[in-house]
Amino acid sequence: MSNGSNPLTLNTYEQIGRRIQRLVSDPNVQKVQTITITRRDDESPEAWKRIIQEFDETGGITVERLEDDNVRIGWHTYVDL
Repeated sequence: MSNGSNPLTLNTYEQIGRRIQRLVSDPNVQKVQTITITRRDDESPEAWKRIIQEFDETGGITVERLEDDNVRIGWHTYVDL
């Protein structure tokens, strides 16, 4: 089962992704289109860095790196004209 990834890191990466997805899908967060998220102590710093980098590389998403593994993520609403 060796694919070059540490299974613990991959699992943590997926867990971080699901946690952020749950936070972002909150109706109150959707209204303001921004959220500040902190890496939890039980989350891999490498997985955290990877997922934040992926957000940073996605069009329409703004990532502001704050202190202590905090990030502010903002996005724009797309409207079909």
